[in-house]
Order: sequence, then structure tokens, then C-alpha cells
Amino acid sequence: MDIPKETTLTWTDTYTINGAKLRGFAYLENGAKVYAVQTFQSEHEKQNYEQISLSGHTFLVKGNLVPPTLPSHQFAFSMENYILSHAAQGIYEIEQSTYKEKKNSLSSLLAEQRFRVKKHIEATFPNSLIAEAQALIIGEQENVDQELNRAYQKLGITHLFAISGLHVALVSLLVFELLLRLHIRREHATIIIIIALPLYACIAGGAPSVWRSVTVVEMIMISKILSKKLSIDDALSLSFIALVLYQPSIIFQIGFQLSYLATVALVFSNVILQSTQSALFQSFYITSVCQLLVYPLLIYHFFELSLSSFIANIVFVPLFSLIILPVNLVLFVLTLLFKPGAQVLFLIYEPLRGFVAKVIMWCQSIPYQMWVTGRPSVLLCSLAFLGVLCAFVYIEKRKFKMALICILIPALVIHLAPRMHKDIRITFLSVGQGDSIVIELPYRKKVYVVDTGGLLRFEQEKWKQSKTEYEVGRRIVVPYLKGRGIKAVDTMIITHADADHAEGAEEVMEEIKVKEIHVSPNSWEKSVMEDIIAHIKKEKIPLKEKIADEKWRVGDAYFEYLSPTDTQYDGNNDSLVLLVSFGKHKILLTGDLEEDGEMQLVKNNEQKITHLSILKVGHHGSKTSSAEAFLKHTKPSLSIFSTGLNNRYKHPSKEVVERFQKLGLPTLNTAEVGSIELKMTKENCEITTTSQLVEMKKALSK
Repeated sequence: MDIPKETTLTWTDTYTINGAKLRGFAYLENGAKVYAVQTFQSEHEKQNYEQISLSGHTFLVKGNLVPPTLPSHQFAFSMENYILSHAAQGIYEIEQSTYKEKKNSLSSLLAEQRFRVKKHIEATFPNSLIAEAQALIIGEQENVDQELNRAYQKLGITHLFAISGLHVALVSLLVFELLLRLHIRREHATIIIIIALPLYACIAGGAPSVWRSVTVVEMIMISKILSKKLSIDDALSLSFIALVLYQPSIIFQIGFQLSYLATVALVFSNVILQSTQSALFQSFYITSVCQLLVYPLLIYHFFELSLSSFIANIVFVPLFSLIILPVNLVLFVLTLLFKPGAQVLFLIYEPLRGFVAKVIMWCQSIPYQMWVTGRPSVLLCSLAFLGVLCAFVYIEKRKFKMALICILIPALVIHLAPRMHKDIRITFLSVGQGDSIVIELPYRKKVYVVDTGGLLRFEQEKWKQSKTEYEVGRRIVVPYLKGRGIKAVDTMIITHADADHAEGAEEVMEEIKVKEIHVSPNSWEKSVMEDIIAHIKKEKIPLKEKIADEKWRVGDAYFEYLSPTDTQYDGNNDSLVLLVSFGKHKILLTGDLEEDGEMQLVKNNEQKITHLSILKVGHHGSKTSSAEAFLKHTKPSLSIFSTGLNNRYKHPSKEVVERFQKLGLPTLNTAEVGSIELKMTKENCEITTTSQLVEMKKALSK
């Protein structure tokens, strides 16, 4: 479908305003759905947009359809997949926007009500309770604290902080019972619920789990009115078919997949669930049945599984369902009808909820809760699903040992699979304007991370600042490590104290166990290292200063530091320079080494660095690095620039690129091809880039 440069654009209710950006889904005049991005020109303009619900508002716009950026690596968030899963055509970057009109419709009316509820909660609830109330009442996750959200993930209770099928069922039951208490006939109460549920689904954000629950409940209630008995499994199947027919791309949404799979687990496990009358055991069985059937899907998408969720859900499901959710609903009603009563209840509830949050944070700090699996192959996921299904059959037959074997054997294979590679794997991660390199030795004997990326942060006006800072370590490096099934790093090497090499280290250490850290002498004294050093001291991680001539061997892989040669830290030319040798391959990792450092390297290591297999180009291809004499001496078979797309420094420098071309030295740039993975045997080297993987996936999908 052709996307015109000038057209009208009508916003849906799926959008966010964060910093100086407005992002969300919208429809163009020709009916095309796009992911629109607009940059505010002033704080006043931003405030105007924040004061209204944009759903249904139409603007005359001028802009361009732009391709989504490459994901950083195969385990990172893919903007292209996100857009496709919402049936959109692409990203439409708005250059100019002029308000035209508002198109009134049922969806825009409901979105307006949702917006009013959101603003009402912000105006009447204490700050500490706003995010929770918005999440539980209208499904708004925008203000949820990231640290607390991570705690929910570790405990496997994230679903409790979102509107789910259980949530819808509880709300329906509460409203139904209220209608009966108001002496409304049961038949009329049923009709009211049937009419109200789809409206509530829209106001609640319309997540797949909400629509799944609403459509199933609707079908069963309608069948009762019509005296036609419809079983829960038939209703679930019809609901699935209806949603997929309405929006085929929804099948690619993770929430949709997990919601239906978990419900299937419950529907077809009646024999197991009814095998005990104990409420405690029933709660454990419900949690276990759901978790077991969805775990292959969870580890495929998220590369890890919360082992504590089997216990945590027994405690927190009743707490959220019977106390926290009803209390939030009561508080919301009171803020509408009787604010003094709400204030009294806030005085009681807020400290109690704060105590619960502290308990959750303490629980998540218990070690060894997360099973980091990496992303299993489709074959291994299928094996895991088959094992769980067989286990359910054996549990029904009371053969628990066989059930345990069916679960554990596929899990053991999944756990060991990431270690079963004979080659050495070196990945140059695409972390924007920065460096991060992951080295995995054969059979995962050792894992090294050289630099962790990071951002050079500049002062911005407050209204332009994002609600949460973008963290390279947490967003890019950690997902790659977990996607590869790496739960511990043997050595983290921080080449020098620059933010774009070191800032992500603390974020990585918070998620992945790091056994020791190597730094350039005295670089740890720099201000950029303060938070990292504080975390190192807290976790008691050994910190070792390294200089030239320190070397070690693991199997057939040899490692040697070639620089610095002294203990005085003066910046880029005191970067830790690492030479990796494996078979006939030599890989030189130079940090931000500049011309003086390069020539010193040649002088001190003349024979060691000739005819390199791989050169990580110093200082991102800055014109102060990659001296011609250095390149002529090292003659790398492949040189890798680690840069950010359209970076402000214009790295790699044009003259440096031309120098490589003149010398006939092949190069790759992470800004252009994404992460670059090398699989090396002693003789051969296989190179794979993110762009190649994306193209391969597209070809297979056709």
C-alpha cells in the first residue's frame, strides 16, 4: 500500500508520550495503519497533547514512511515484529502536524473515559499507589516502577499486575452480585453484564488476555440465555478463532499466546485440579499446571524461568485477587463518591501496601530463583511441550515418578544445549555508540565480556527527559547473554573509563553473576566508574588491574594483554588491549586506542600482531586512530567498527573508511549490519550478522 507524504492521520488509543516524543498507532486517510512518531517542538505543545485523549483526533500531517531499525541482535526487541504483530504497515515519522477535527465513535468515546479515569487516579491517589491503581483498573502500565516490575518478573507474578482473565472474572462477579443485591432480576443482571463486558474490555486497555476472558464469558452467558449448553473448551476455541479472524497478526503477540495456552492448561486439567479438596493444594496445582504448560513458550521468548513462581503464586494470587484488587476498586469508587472516606482508607492501605512491596523486594533478592536457559530451538521447545503433556497423563494416573522424568529430561537437555559448541564464539554486539564484545570458549569453559556499552548522557531540558533512562546494559547486553543461556561471566574486562564502554557494567552485574573484573590501572578512580565500584564492593567481586605481558590459556585459546605498559592512566591510549589466539586465528581488541598507542603497540609486539584475522578498530573509527602504518603492519582479514547509527561524532570517519578501502582491507560496521558473531574452529571462521538473520527469517516466512 502506498503511503503518501501528505495525508490525514487519526490516532488510536494505543500511544505513549515520553520525553519529547509521541509514539503510537494511527490510521492514515487511505486506511493504512502505521506506527506514528512525532517530536514535540516545545514544552507547551507537549502539554497540549497530554491534556487530551488523542483517540479519534485527526491531524493534517506531512511525513515519511521509514523502515524499522535493525534489532541489536537476534534476542533483542524487534520493532519490525512489534509493528507486524499489530497489523501496521511501518513507521510514519511526522514532520509537520496541524489539528483538523475529532472523529466521534464508540472506540474514541471509551478511550476518552479511560483517559479520564487515568487522570482521576493521578489527581486523587497518593503517588505511591497511582501506578498500581492504573494498572489494575485500566491496564495502564506506563507508570509502573521498573525495579518493582523486575521483582515481579523474578517471582513470576507479573500477570498479577495486569488485567487478566481472573481479573475480569472477579470484576464480573462483583458487579453481578451487586446488581442482585440491588434487587435486579438475575436475567436482567446477566444482560447488563453481557453489554458491559466488551465496554469494560475497551476501557481496560484491550489486552489479549482481557478479550479472551470477555469473549469466553460472553459466549457462555449468551448460550445460557438461549438454553444452549456451550462447554468452556468450545467457547475458548470459538474465542480464539474469532480473535484471529478479526486480527490475524494477533497470533504473534506474546500475551495472546500465553493467555490461551495457560487457559487451555486449566480447562483440560480438571482431573488433576479436582484430585484434592485442600485449597492450598488446589492453588499449587493451578499454578503448577499453568506454569508447566507455558514454560517452553516463556523460555523461548524471555530465555529464563522463575523457579520461585510455583510458591510465590500460592501466596500472591489470593493476596492480589482477594485484597489488593478489591481495595483498589473500592478506593476508586470512594474517590468518586466520598473523598473523605477514601482519604481515611488511604491512610490505612498505603503503609500496608508499602510493606507488601518491601516483602516482594526482599523475596526477589533471594539468589538462584531464575533458571537462565537461553533460547531453545523449536525442536527442543516441542520436546518440552511433549514432555509436559506426557507428565499430565502420568499425574492423572498417579505415576508421579514417570511424570517427573518426562519434565526433567527435556529440561536437562535445554539446560545443557547452549554449552554444546566446539568452536570459540566472539560476538561484537551492536550497542550503539560504544563497545561490547562477548567471548565464549568451546563447550562454554569460560565466558568473557569485554566492555558493556553505555551512553554519553548530555543535559536536556526537563520536559525532554524520558520517564526512565535508556540502559544499554539492561536492554542489549543482558538479553544477549540470557538469550545465549549465559548465567555467569567468568571475567568482565573494562578496557577504560569511558561511559560508552563502561556505563552498562553495573546493569549487567545486577542481572548476571560476574566472577571477576579486569581494568586498566587506576582507571577505576574516574567518576564514570563510581557506581560500578560501589556495586563491586557491595557484591565483593574481585577487581584486578592488568597491564601488558599478562597472559593466560584456557584449552587451545590463548589470551594476552598487550597494553598499557605502565600504571599511569591517561585515557584512550591506556585502554586494555587484548590479543586472543585460537588455532590460526588472531583477534585484536583495541578499546579506544589512538594512533600513538597503535604505534607503541607495533613497537612492542611487532611479530604478535602481524596478519590479524580480526581487528576491532580503535576508537570506533575516529580519525585519531587506525594509522596507515598500523593497518599495513597488522593487515587484518576483517576489521570491525563498533558505532551508533547516525551518531553525533560521525564515526567511522570518512577518511578512515577510505584508508581501509585504499589498503583493500574488508570492514563491517555494527551500525549497518547489527551485531556480528564469529564462530571459529582452529582453521575456519563463520561470520553471521543480525541483518543476515533478519533477511533469512523474512525469506523463510514467504
